[in-house]
Amino acid sequence: MKRLRPLLIIGAPLLMLFLGSCKKNPLNNLNNDESRIYITNYDTTANFSAYSTFSITDSVTIVQDNQFAGRSHDAYDVNVIDAMTQQMTQRGYQLVNRSATPDLAINISRVYSTSTVLFSYTDYWGYYGSYYDPYYWGYPGYGYYDPYAVGAYTVNSGGLEIDLLDLKNAAANGNKLVGIWTGFARGEQVFAPANASGEVSAMFSQSAYLKK
Repeated sequence: MKRLRPLLIIGAPLLMLFLGSCKKNPLNNLNNDESRIYITNYDTTANFSAYSTFSITDSVTIVQDNQFAGRSHDAYDVNVIDAMTQQMTQRGYQLVNRSATPDLAINISRVYSTSTVLFSYTDYWGYYGSYYDPYYWGYPGYGYYDPYAVGAYTVNSGGLEIDLLDLKNAAANGNKLVGIWTGFARGEQVFAPANASGEVSAMFSQSAYLKK
C-alpha cells in the first residue's frame, strides 16, 4: 500500500487536468484572496509552551530556482516581519535580540520558481533542510538546501515560507537547527504589502498549538 502513495500524489493533478478539460474550471472564478493557499506543519513532539523568547530575522531571504539570491527588506518584507512579531507576542512569547540567546528563531523566505515542484516531508524532522542563513543565527557550516512542503504543483509567482527554529536545544542537537514549525503561502498577489498581515494570520489560525 505504501508503494502506491507516490503514484496517487503525482496522479491526482493529472486527473484534475483531465477532468478540467471536460468542464469549466471553478478556479477561474476565485478572487485574489480566495486563490491563496496556506500550508502549515509542525513537530508533533515539540512542547511549544517550553519556549519563552524568540528573535526574528531583520530581512527576508530571496531564493530563486533553488538558489540563494540575496536578502530583501521592502514594504512587504517589513509587514511580514511585523505581523509575525505581533502574532508571536500575542501567543505569549517575548521578542529579544538574537544576541540575547533566544529560545526560538524565526526565518522568513520568498521562494521563487517557474518549474513544477514536487515537495516532500520525507524524514523532515530528522534534520532542518530548508532555506536559512546559518551564519545569521550563529551556526556556520550548513548551507542552503532544496525546498520542502507538501504536494506537487507549478509555481509561477513564488511563495512565502516562514520557519520556526529551535535554538534552545541547538547544542543538544549537535549544533543543528531543528525546525519545529513551518508555514507556506502561495497564490495571486501573495507578495502584496497589504496582504502580508492576513497571510501570517491565516497561518496562525491553523496553528492553535503554537502558544506559550
